[in-house]
Order: sequence, then C-alpha cells, then structure tokens
Amino acid sequence: MVAVVALLALPVAPGGDGGATAADAASGALVVYCALRLVRGRRRPLSVTAAVVLGLPVLGFAAAALGAPSAAEGLVGFGRYLQVFVLVPAAVVLLLRDRTDLRLLAWSLVGLALWQGALGVHQYATGTGASYRGEDIRAVGTFGATDVMGMAAVVSVGVVCAVGLALGAGGVRQRAGALVCALALLAPLALSFSRGAWIATTVACGAQLLLAGVRRALRVLAVVVAAGLVLVGGFGVGSAVLRERLSSIGQVTDAPDQSVTDRYTMWSAAVGMWSDHPLTGVGLKGFPEHRDGYASLALSSGSDTEGAGAAFRKQPLLSPHNMYLLVLSEQGSLGATALVGGWLALLVCGMRGLIRVRRGTPGAYGTPGAPDGARVRGLTHEGVPRGLDCALLACGLLIWQLVDFAYGDIGGPSTTLTAVCLGLVARWALADPACAAGPPVRPRTHAPSYSKEAAAR
Repeated sequence: MVAVVALLALPVAPGGDGGATAADAASGALVVYCALRLVRGRRRPLSVTAAVVLGLPVLGFAAAALGAPSAAEGLVGFGRYLQVFVLVPAAVVLLLRDRTDLRLLAWSLVGLALWQGALGVHQYATGTGASYRGEDIRAVGTFGATDVMGMAAVVSVGVVCAVGLALGAGGVRQRAGALVCALALLAPLALSFSRGAWIATTVACGAQLLLAGVRRALRVLAVVVAAGLVLVGGFGVGSAVLRERLSSIGQVTDAPDQSVTDRYTMWSAAVGMWSDHPLTGVGLKGFPEHRDGYASLALSSGSDTEGAGAAFRKQPLLSPHNMYLLVLSEQGSLGATALVGGWLALLVCGMRGLIRVRRGTPGAYGTPGAPDGARVRGLTHEGVPRGLDCALLACGLLIWQLVDFAYGDIGGPSTTLTAVCLGLVARWALADPACAAGPPVRPRTHAPSYSKEAAAR
C-alpha cells in the first residue's frame, strides 16, 4: 500500500490524455496479492457488514454499465468504479492488520503531500506552475495542468492525516512532527488556488478538532490562525491573489467567473439527465454524450489549460465536477442510493468507533495486564484515549471526501488516492472493535510437541 502511495509521486506526462498510471497498476497488483492471500489462507474475506457496505454499489455499477453509450465505455467505466470504490478499499481493509499499519499508511500520505507540496511551492516561486490569470503560478505538483485538482487533493489529505496524528495518543515527537507537517502543508494548499479543497479541508480539520475536545480545538485554532496570518502576510504580491480567490467563494450569484458559470450549468444538466432517467441514469460514461442536449448556452467550450511543461490546450468538460450529481445522472437513484448510502454507513460506523475509543471501553482498547488504571481504561499517561489518532484521521478523511465530492469527482491520476483513503476509512469503520487495541494475537499453526497431560491442561 505504501508503494501505491509512493507511485503517485511520479510525474505525469505533460499534456497527457489520462489513462492508467503506475499507481493504478500497483493498486491492481495489490488487489491480486490480497486475493491470493485469501485463497491460500482459506478464510472468509470480509464480515457481513463490510461485504454489504462495500459490495452493494456493484449492483448500481452493473445496471448503469448496461445503459452506457457503448459496450466498451460501459466496461471501462465499470472497471474504474470497481477499482476505486470496491476492490482497492476492500484490499486495504483486509491487509491493514492493526493501528500500527494504519498509522504507517497515514504517514506515507503525509510524506506524499510534503513532496507534492514542496514541488508546488517551487512552481509558484519560479513561475513554472500551471497558468492562472495569465501567470504560471498555480501549484500543481507532478500532476500537470490537466489535473490541477490533483496536488490540492494530495496536500489536503496530508493535512487531514497530520492533524489526526497530532491530536492522537502518540509520543511527543510524533505529535510535534505531525503538527509541523500540517502547518507546512498550509502554504502549498493555499497556492493550489482550489476553493473546493480549501472548504473541504477547513470542514474536516474543524470536525477533527471538535471531536478531539473543545479546549484543544480552541488552542489549536489559535495556533493555526497565527500561522495563517504569518504565511499569508509573507506572500507579498501573492496575498492579493489569495484574497481575490477567497472572495470569489462568495460570488456564486453576483458576477461569478466563467468556471463557476460552467459548473452551475453542468450541475443543471446533470439534474436534467436524472429527471429524464430517474432509476438507472444515462449509463456509465454517458454524461459527455448527453451534456450538450441538457446544458444551456452559458456553457463554454472547455477550460483553458497551460503551463507546468504543457502547451496551451482546450480541456473538454466531461463531468459536472460534482460526484453526487455525476452518480445521479449516470447511475440514477439506484446507483446513488447504494454508493452514497455506503459512504454514510462508513461515517456512522466510524463515529461509533470514535465514541468507543473516547469512552475507553475496558478490554477492547486497554492493555491487558497493565498495572495502572489509566491503561486498563485505554488511556495514555497524558489522558488521551488510545487509538484516538486513528479514529480522528479516519473520520476526518471521510468528512473531507464527502465535502470535496460536492466540488469534484473522480478522474485523473489522483483517483487512486481516493481509493486508498476510502480503504483506510473502511478499515477503521468496519473493523472489529478488538482490532483497535493493537497487533492481533496470532494462533499457532502447528500443535506443540507437549505431552498428552500438558496438552490436556
């Protein structure tokens, strides 16, 4: 899984038209490896709850694939949805053994965010990023001008993971390091100029702080505000660009820019497709085929992309940039209910797990045989519940994804990151509560060569 995350750091060919990446190939190998382990171990792969939550959307995918504009497009779309929302998340659920593995995966996401963020800051400073208002200053990392949301998503995920780790029960060095990483990632997040990522990250981190405790939330909020003032004040000319971008968030009805107009036009078109095909939608990959029949004349011919090593090109608008409306238009009420219902189930189960951790249930989260009462109740010496960091980063990632889906959808090289994050969330939400205590007790595979009396005892 760490290899899948690491391969997302590879550069994307400038001006590429998408397609499978090295991270996609690694995620496929991960699924195959997990399947071979299951066959070799001869054990039930998932619990009933996990199988229902992760497997139910397959019905909507299959029904929508049958209504696709062509059999080839339906097959490609079906495979993509299976990869992102079913197969890779299920493999992550099955291969993550305990909290240590979950933290390792979270730290790898933070490392990826630091790498992409450092490249993004360098692009802004040297004027080698993607084009924004006539200047090549937009931070996009290795994802290029054709996927301007890629670096923003990676950095946002890194911030959410770092905040969860900083609020958890790890050592002082781990929490201090996570806090430093979170603060360092604020600069590339700002320079991505992604309004949707800003909103989703703010909501997710705010929810994490409130779930960790109101007093701690107020202290951390004061530190973040102070750091933000320093960072924004140090941008100089860039601060004006940031203020303009921030102010544009509220200009959704009063003189919106063309990107907002295009987005609203495509949202309206998606709703129209669902109104005419309420049950199964227009089929997978069907939105581009039906877009012009439902969109108004306010829709532009495409978005202009340039910079970050790529020449000028017109990027076609092939999705409504809203995952909920994309699913609703292409898969109808059947697919939307199964997929979105699964996400809500993950949120409920994840919150239940967090509540159990906060309560410190004896036996489930404590350390067997611990001499002090705090450890028996599942608390550290600082009074922080054990496993709180895992609970916070899992719930934070899901909240971030649910909010971000209101401003974006799957597509591009960063889509594999969505699959890995959903798997991490599902591992926490759908796991047995006893699994949160640490490494599982592994049964013996061979009978010990004791005497019959010893074996009987």
